[in-house]
Amino acid sequence: MSLTTLRTGEMNTSLADAVPKGPTLVLEPGGAERNYWRDLWYYRELFVILAWRDIAVRYKQTMIGVAWAVVRPLLTMIVLTVVFSRIAKLPSDGPTPYPLLVLVGMLPWFLFATILGDASNSLVSNANLIGKVYFPRLIVPIASAIVALVDFAVSFVLSLIIMLWVGFLPDLRIVFLPGFIVLAVLASLGPALLITALNVRYRDFRYIVPFIIQFGVYISPVGFSSTVVPTQWRLLYNLNPVVGIIDGFRWCLLGGSTQLYLPGFVLSLGVAVAFLMVGVRYFRRTERTLADLL
Repeated sequence: MSLTTLRTGEMNTSLADAVPKGPTLVLEPGGAERNYWRDLWYYRELFVILAWRDIAVRYKQTMIGVAWAVVRPLLTMIVLTVVFSRIAKLPSDGPTPYPLLVLVGMLPWFLFATILGDASNSLVSNANLIGKVYFPRLIVPIASAIVALVDFAVSFVLSLIIMLWVGFLPDLRIVFLPGFIVLAVLASLGPALLITALNVRYRDFRYIVPFIIQFGVYISPVGFSSTVVPTQWRLLYNLNPVVGIIDGFRWCLLGGSTQLYLPGFVLSLGVAVAFLMVGVRYFRRTERTLADLL
């Protein structure tokens, strides 16, 4: 038996073992719907195994591994700084160095983009597992989001190192950062669940996601401060849910004169919640036919 076959067998055994085995199976009308959210906790071990598998694949089967989470934000920071600061001549936010403004803005954006990209193809990648055993399918795209949090942690440490190097330290507002991280994940999961379900039925969506991510960098305040948007348009600009989250990250980490535009943040939060509700609802509605489509 080859080493590849052995490892594949071990992985399949681990996934099979992660599915809880109850002593009795009771079938009743509406039972699966009524117990769905309880089953998410019941299958938590499967969630951990899927998340750990995705992390291992991301960092063990690449040439540069964790270094990619460092190189990508650094190169992006340089490009966006040149485009928006040197060429477009956009101002920074108060005394904040422009590269640092961009670097902090990239933290929530990369988290959003990675969750959207990984989750959108997660069901297709796990088609064999979905077709063989029952478990709440919502586990699969959510587990894929854990990889994005690992990338985020590496980028966050890099940002802190650079902030210490330039002597620009965050103030006490950093204690609110975990809340904004949770908001960033929730804002990402809404469209991610929607596109994940659509990608199973219409495979063309795998080509749309990279375009959304690429286009979103320029319509979101990643490479510039949202304060450059004219006042009469700023509330409308916050219909993009990422805007309020990026502003929140800068408010937590950059301190100083950085202010959080509260009406816009509330609007971004409302849009993010609406996307999450729509995404979960559509995913749940199409979940029972996923195995047939895959």
